[in-house]
Amino acid sequence: MHSATHQAIAAVWRIESARIVAAVARLLRDIGQAEEVAQDALVAALEHWPTKGVPDNPGAWLMATAKNRALDRLRRDKVQSSKFEQIGHDLEAQQALVAPDFVDALDAVRADEIGDDLLRLIFTACHPVLSTEMRAALTLKLLAGLSTHEIARAFLVTEPTLAQRIVRAKRTLREARVPFELPRGAVLGERLASVLEVVYLVFNEGYTATAGEDWMRPALVDEALRLGRMLTELAAEEPEVHGLLALMELQASRTAARTDASGRPVLLLAQDRTRWDHLLIRRGLAALARAEALCAEQGQPLGAYALQGAIAACHARAVQAADTDWVRIASLYEALAQTTPSPVVELNRAVAVAMAYGPAAGLALIDALREDRALQNYQWLPSVRGDLLAKLGRLAEARAEFAHAATLTHNLRERELLLARAQTLGEPGA
Repeated sequence: MHSATHQAIAAVWRIESARIVAAVARLLRDIGQAEEVAQDALVAALEHWPTKGVPDNPGAWLMATAKNRALDRLRRDKVQSSKFEQIGHDLEAQQALVAPDFVDALDAVRADEIGDDLLRLIFTACHPVLSTEMRAALTLKLLAGLSTHEIARAFLVTEPTLAQRIVRAKRTLREARVPFELPRGAVLGERLASVLEVVYLVFNEGYTATAGEDWMRPALVDEALRLGRMLTELAAEEPEVHGLLALMELQASRTAARTDASGRPVLLLAQDRTRWDHLLIRRGLAALARAEALCAEQGQPLGAYALQGAIAACHARAVQAADTDWVRIASLYEALAQTTPSPVVELNRAVAVAMAYGPAAGLALIDALREDRALQNYQWLPSVRGDLLAKLGRLAEARAEFAHAATLTHNLRERELLLARAQTLGEPGA
């Protein structure tokens, strides 16, 4: 019985923790304290629910308990004047110090205010004052409700290392006096880019793990999708939010086809497309259509995420690999290169050009990138070059490129794939 109750508590916590931390953080103006209060509410659930039963509305129970704990902290604070300065613009927090019916007032918080709280939490956890690693860890801890152990395992670091990363993130936010508020004006766009970067970082780490024995980490993909869907509800008029969700939904739709029965990677053109998740494809195409419509309404071109979503849509719409519109993909990559120039974008454009106009055309672009320092240790540069050389019949050179690529990756499955390509090219009749 207790085991089932603990599972229920864990499920509720995963769903509700972000809202609880966000609501309490608005009152206390400190993410670290807010998380502590939310954890206190979780401990209270673990103490009471196994004997008294899971309440009819467990999320509301946790929220009310956390708010009560926050009220206790405010009442115990001996320097109330400083508290009033920090939260003076928040009427509900002022009521916490003067009104006996404070908890009842908090329970009447409107749904849109709860949404604003979540946005505040997201923008605070992803503040540029934090390093990328800190932002990712804090976001997964606060917004996804993952435990320190789960995050450490996902990113292949030790639990103490991850815990210290989160502690440093909270301390940095406190010392920098980062306000728990929604940015406005031009700052909003700058900060939104930081938020989207973190969500996509989490997704990419799950979609193709940088290290370890597994090709993918589906749990991280799922959490990134959840964060992306949350953002589209909270920032519904931002085209790039929908563009990022489209990209993630469409890429995630291929998950079941990306490995074989032994867990070995299956590259895009070799995948069984009947195994793609068509619900995710529909959701991705709908998100892309929303991004395109918003861009048209606002008189602006597609952003980087929406362009990548459009590229993913070209693959999703192709029933067979041979049906892929590579000419359009190449043109989309050209637009992406103008929007966000980077060597990796150019590498991907070279692949699309090779598919659209032949391996020699792609190889010419690849060779122009070989001296780029940003790609010196990037395994996909020699891997792509090896593939194009093989198509041109230059097998010895291709083998060398695949072997070199294998030395650059830290992912076991990826290394096996690259070495297998090299070995195959050495066999008779290759």
